[in-house]
Amino acid sequence: MASVSVDEAMRRAITLAARGLGTTSPNPVVGCVLLDPDGEIVGEGFHAYAGGPHAEIVALAQAGKRARGGTAVVTLEPCDHTGRTGPCSHALIAAGVARVVIAVPDPNPVASGGAATLRAAGIEVTTGVRAEEAEAGNIAWLTSMRRGWPYVIWKYAATLDGRSAAADGSSMWITSEAARIDVHALRGTVDAVIAGVGTVLADDPRLTARNLRDGTLAIRQPLRVVVDSSGRTPADARVRDGAARTWIATAAEVGAGPDGRVDLPALLAELHHRGVRAALLEGGPRLAGAFLAAGLVDKVVGYVAPKLLGAGPTALLDAGVTTIADAIDLELTDVTQVGPDLRITALPRKREA
Repeated sequence: MASVSVDEAMRRAITLAARGLGTTSPNPVVGCVLLDPDGEIVGEGFHAYAGGPHAEIVALAQAGKRARGGTAVVTLEPCDHTGRTGPCSHALIAAGVARVVIAVPDPNPVASGGAATLRAAGIEVTTGVRAEEAEAGNIAWLTSMRRGWPYVIWKYAATLDGRSAAADGSSMWITSEAARIDVHALRGTVDAVIAGVGTVLADDPRLTARNLRDGTLAIRQPLRVVVDSSGRTPADARVRDGAARTWIATAAEVGAGPDGRVDLPALLAELHHRGVRAALLEGGPRLAGAFLAAGLVDKVVGYVAPKLLGAGPTALLDAGVTTIADAIDLELTDVTQVGPDLRITALPRKREA
């Protein structure tokens, strides 16, 4: 096999890391590529599931003795603590690698310190290689660990004129089956799906990740969270059907904000405590507005159908905007056609202090 550069190896490691999206939480996604002293790939791996072997351990097992004197290229700083698995920093030292190349430092104070341990053992450590790309692939976990609450994605579906339902309340189906399949794939990448009690009362959603073609449930299901200030979720609501874990988050349990409703920052802090690193906010328009007004949305994913209704509920209600100068500006990062619909991905721009 031909030798590869460290930059090429890091690109490969980032691709490997993405294979763990949706299955590693509350751990990060990590990829690792091991090069022998001649620059040939002798081992590679990714973190597949929480409690399983880390990316470095998988790559070292493949490489065996060929790792000695080589280079480990890893998307996240090797862990330096013993949890459900041992410290990867020690494993790399024991394997005799000469150099470790890291894209992003570990912000978790419990696990960080691997780079310092490696340097103390005489191993050359380089950081920051393809850091922006590696960060983007692990953005939910990194963001969550740095600030103490989950990365929140607001997902909505609407017509071209912004309606989420017709004037009579009917909304099945605004978007195509292709778009709905895409949404279920998105659900499979997060740890929790959040909806307001109004959506539960109006639509009785399951909020599960499913294969729409045959109705089967995905093996891993996100936590279903119903934001229900006064406990109005019916006993026979489908979110209580046992298909996935469900938390009915009330103001009495979580705490109430000034408006008497569930305190949203407190809700997110509790979700982080429960191991949620990425959450999908799905409904409804009032809850979405409250999240946006509080600056708690990290990404917007909108499915826009080529339809016009002219009347009916809108996809978003009060988000704290009273004048055009206060509009929530978004940076478009992707526009993709999904069936007949458009999937628009955008990031809220940070407001200047």
